[in-house]
Amino acid sequence: MRHSARMTTALPAAHPSETKATPRGVLWALMFGNFVIGTGIMVVAGTLNEIAASLAVSITTAGQLVSAGALVVAIGAPLFATLVAGFDRRRLLSFSLLWYAVLHAVCAAMPSFGSLLSVRVLAVLSAAIFTPQAASCIGLLVAAPKRGRAITFVFLGWAVASVLGLPIGALIGGLFGWRAAFALITVLGLISTVWVWMTMPNGVRPPALSLASWRQTLRSSALMLCIAVTVLSAAAQFALFSYFAPYFKTQFTASPGEISLFFAWFGLFGFIGNALMSRHIERIGASASVMTALACMALSLAAWSLGTNLVLTALVALPWALGLFAANSAQQARLVGLGPTLASGSIALNTSGMYAGQAIGTASGGWLIAMGRFDSLHWFSLAGMLAAMVVSAWATRAAARNDRRAHP
Repeated sequence: MRHSARMTTALPAAHPSETKATPRGVLWALMFGNFVIGTGIMVVAGTLNEIAASLAVSITTAGQLVSAGALVVAIGAPLFATLVAGFDRRRLLSFSLLWYAVLHAVCAAMPSFGSLLSVRVLAVLSAAIFTPQAASCIGLLVAAPKRGRAITFVFLGWAVASVLGLPIGALIGGLFGWRAAFALITVLGLISTVWVWMTMPNGVRPPALSLASWRQTLRSSALMLCIAVTVLSAAAQFALFSYFAPYFKTQFTASPGEISLFFAWFGLFGFIGNALMSRHIERIGASASVMTALACMALSLAAWSLGTNLVLTALVALPWALGLFAANSAQQARLVGLGPTLASGSIALNTSGMYAGQAIGTASGGWLIAMGRFDSLHWFSLAGMLAAMVVSAWATRAAARNDRRAHP
């Protein structure tokens, strides 16, 4: 669509309710952007065997690509939330996707693990910008009654990345090498850059958080407990998820095609779970939605040892898949609901927490593998998921207590 002055003035920060006419194409573009970001983040897990073999490093060393990248995003998300606060989101989001595309092309040309690690760290800076800043736009693009559904819709991109992007990347990596899989991210990133540029209106600038607002965010027990839930659940999942490819190759002598099919199966039900969450979150509430998703994942981890072959493991993993992306989507809606005016900061911190959890989980899983404890990964993950459920219940009580104080 054309970006006229009329559209720009239709999106003032003070009157988000006036954006009811915002075309759904904007949300589709943001959703596809998250698909590209998610596919690029997960492509390393899908091609871990190929990266390790090609660059002559161990699986645990190759896993550092996940943990190092996640650590950069964890630090960068809240930092960029402050640095880019006044930027026009059309330009910011488009540039971040272009950066992602170009840097993945450079990654594909790297001759050694050290050089790949350095460029990969720079590439994932885009994830620190795009995902939280796309979510923070929702308040200006969608009227309040539809905001929760819009946020979960935009985050469907991550679920689609799991059902399509990850398995396709894993298959391409298995057949043609990890460099071809990284080249795929470049192509997708360029498409997404154009799409966001063509559909995102000019003049979308979520209000910057002042130092006082940051202090308010950090002092909110409910918000900080919610972010702790994200850290714990991400660490629990990625201790095992990051090593799915080598796990299945080691435990079941699975081929690249079989591993790709498992990722597709897992991602399909991740997509279904997120779609169901998007449809029902307004009815059952964000807090209850988060707890439901966490319980689903804990069920799979508790039953993981029953997966004595790849088919049984796929069945055991179903509840985990259903809760995988649904949990984070519900967390985003939960944070926006707890503090709409603090959403830019809280969502950035939540993104930071998600990637910090990835770094912690991947490093912990790598340590267990180095100790010869491949078969213990799911117990570590289960303990972390149960801890996340306890903290989530604590966050719900803290939010209720704050609400009673605000409305005695």
